[in-house]
Amino acid sequence: MSDDIDAKTRAAERAERSERMAREGQQAMAEHLAAVKAVDERTVRLRALRLAKEAEEAAERAANPPAPKRGRKKATA
Repeated sequence: MSDDIDAKTRAAERAERSERMAREGQQAMAEHLAAVKAVDERTVRLRALRLAKEAEEAAERAANPPAPKRGRKKATA
C-alpha cells in the first residue's frame, strides 16, 4: 500500500515538474522571440537611417562636385 502511494506521489511530482518545465520553456521562447524581434526592429531603423544619410551625402556630392585637384608639374631634365 505504501509503495502504491509513493508511486502515485512520484508520478504526480513528475507531472508537475513536466508542466513547470513546459511553462518555463514557453516563457523562455517568448522572451527569446521578443529579443529577436527587438533586434530586427533596430536593424531596420538603423538601416533606414544609414540609407537616408547616404542618399543625402550623394545628393550633396552631386550638387557640389569637388574642385579638380591641382598637381605639381614635373620638372623635365
